[in-house]
Amino acid sequence: MNGIYDAAMEGAPVLAITGSVNHDLTGTSFTQEVNTLALMKDATVYNQLITGPQHARSVVDLACRIAATTPGVSHLTVAKDTQNLSAEGDKPSKEGESLYGSSKLTPRIETPDDDELNAAAALLKSGGKIAILVGRGALNASSEVEALAEKLGAPVAKALLGKAVLPDDSKYTTGGIGHLGTLPSLQIMQDCDRLLILGSNMPHLEYYPNSKAVRVIQIDRDAKRLGLRFPIEMGLSGDIKATLKLLIQKLDYKADRSFLTLAQKRMANWRATMSGIEADQSAPIKPQFLAANVSELIADNAMISIDTGAHTQFSARHLKIRRGQSVVVCGNLASMAPALPYAIAAQLAFPNRQSIALTGDGGFTMLMGEVATAVRYNLPIKVIIFKNNALSMDRFEQEEMGYEPYGDTLQPIDFAKIAEAMGAEGYSCAQPAELAGTLKRAFASPRPAVIEVDVDPNEPPLPPEKLK
Repeated sequence: MNGIYDAAMEGAPVLAITGSVNHDLTGTSFTQEVNTLALMKDATVYNQLITGPQHARSVVDLACRIAATTPGVSHLTVAKDTQNLSAEGDKPSKEGESLYGSSKLTPRIETPDDDELNAAAALLKSGGKIAILVGRGALNASSEVEALAEKLGAPVAKALLGKAVLPDDSKYTTGGIGHLGTLPSLQIMQDCDRLLILGSNMPHLEYYPNSKAVRVIQIDRDAKRLGLRFPIEMGLSGDIKATLKLLIQKLDYKADRSFLTLAQKRMANWRATMSGIEADQSAPIKPQFLAANVSELIADNAMISIDTGAHTQFSARHLKIRRGQSVVVCGNLASMAPALPYAIAAQLAFPNRQSIALTGDGGFTMLMGEVATAVRYNLPIKVIIFKNNALSMDRFEQEEMGYEPYGDTLQPIDFAKIAEAMGAEGYSCAQPAELAGTLKRAFASPRPAVIEVDVDPNEPPLPPEKLK
């Protein structure tokens, strides 16, 4: 259900199929009887019981179409005895005998109308300090975002789900935004007089600009998200890539580049500060040192799955995404444990790319049995565990609120031996000098591998304004 709600909250197209007890046992509290329609109701855009083969002809296609175009989760449930029915033996009703499904789908790429684009262009051209905020909705529009940033002289801040929109070494980006972002991204938000939000639902409200000092345009494929996080002056509903292509044509002027130049200078200073932090080779291993080493050693086409916890902040800030790499994280749901199943799914979908999971020991413990799945299907995923024997995010949050930490400690587990017991390779590392070599050996292996790294439990995940 975590996966279903994750997909629902991200608007990811999913078809979920469940079974249920025999149709004549429904409502009798029979063994394993669960009302899956009620269970899925809040998380689905389509939710239907299949009553027979004739019914399935139409609703299966409909479920797929709705999931793909809404997008969201479609759920179909089928009773055990219904699953055994033959198509030939199921007679349609008189009204339904001509009803068939259709597998043909041509999704429409929607864009705002010309008047809206002209108004948006005029509002942007009237600004002197323009900032851009990108999220997951802009992942397929990297070249258009760069072209727009060049045209406007606008620095680009990236929400975590949009971390791969631009590589972290792009001259246009100020990196991440929010608690796990950069100081230059916070500064452009504080200083801008125009903000363009592209496919982002970034939840860190305190990192948005002063609403009285900025005029905001938001573009999103889902009109329900327009103005959801921040007051906007203009909300344009449409596909980000197609809309930006049209918008760029309207910006026939030479923008002032001083705001972008200032952001670039700030980023140079920030990168120097981060390099200093990442170079700390004291023991126990600093999580920043671990994230930076992983970043250096993974493949240029790596698919990176990040779990939820304190390590999320270190990974988001110190993992330098290169062009061609992709990042996935449980964004709006922020549930623990998805990194391992994400990595498995990514490797199944793209067997020729490297699949990496970054997780804490708390999140990994919840679903570590899935390592056996990776072994069963010979998936060469690599799982890096930030091991500190604690739910450290919970601990630091409790301390920040003035409480004594409670329930934050974990039973130490030898994850390398657990991995080996399931047929994977297991590696352990506790010394900074051994980290790079350990990672290289694991990454070179064609087998699934778990790499546990003992990290400093007392290293807090600080917001950007508190980093020195």
